[in-house]
Parts: sequence; C-alpha cells; structure tokens
Amino acid sequence: MNRDEIRGKAEDIKGRIKEAAGTLTGNKDLESEGADERASGDALESAGRARRKVGEALEDLGEKIRK
Repeated sequence: MNRDEIRGKAEDIKGRIKEAAGTLTGNKDLESEGADERASGDALESAGRARRKVGEALEDLGEKIRK
C-alpha cells in the first residue's frame, strides 16, 4: 500500500464520519462536506492503487528483461 492509498483511505473514513454525523444531526452542509471528502478519498485511493499496479508491472518487466 502506498502513500496515496493510505491518504485516500483516511480521507474516505473522515468523510464517512462527517457524512454520518451530518445525517444524525440533520446538518445538510456537514453531510454534503462528508460526501465530497469521501468521494475525494475514493479517487485518491484508486489513483494510488493504479500507480502501485503500474510500478509492480514495471518491476516484473524489469525482472523478465534481466533473465
């Protein structure tokens, strides 16, 4: 897991907490802010996952070339 995946997961969790708190308290602004943070976190985590997979593929290719 790389830095972007970790930051994305943290942002997602923080957004989920804000969204739930907004729902429970009836605060639509907090709920909306949480949903935005959750979506941002998902995107960052996905980008980090893609970057990791590309890196792994390049490492595999490098090992195949060395053989």
